[in-house]
Amino acid sequence: MGSGAGSFLKVVLKNFDVLAGPVISLVYPLYASVRAIETKSPIDDQQWLTYWVLYSLLTLFELTFNKLLEWVPIWPYAKLILTCWLVIPYFSGAAYVYEHFVRPVFVNPQTINIWYVPRKEDVFKKPDDILTAAEKYIEEHGTEQFENIIHRAHKSETRGAFAGFEEDYH
Repeated sequence: MGSGAGSFLKVVLKNFDVLAGPVISLVYPLYASVRAIETKSPIDDQQWLTYWVLYSLLTLFELTFNKLLEWVPIWPYAKLILTCWLVIPYFSGAAYVYEHFVRPVFVNPQTINIWYVPRKEDVFKKPDDILTAAEKYIEEHGTEQFENIIHRAHKSETRGAFAGFEEDYH
């Protein structure tokens, strides 16, 4: 009986990455994500949404370089350690990787187009600027609506940012 338990333990330890990988990378994050959805705090939502973005990128990396990774014997263990670092909130690995590597690639301040500034469609059209956006808004919604926005924006300066706009979205 002692040798049976010992051999079972050897099999478990030998296949630890195969057994622990799905639990650490999928089961616990799924559970934590559902809990985060049910709370009112946006902080845990951000943690798990960030994790899933990074997990998707890791999976994409793995699928792309699968043939090469087959030749790296420590890859399953490295992936397990990386996943632990991303998942465990104490390390904040997901937040670190997102803030330092993913966000700069996808959210470049020079390329972001603010929603009210129209995209440049043609080189010979008017340049993208706030005046062009205001003119377009007035054409679509009329001067009265534009004046209402200006009035609400002015009121929000005294009450705090976006306070005047809350009534529009509730």
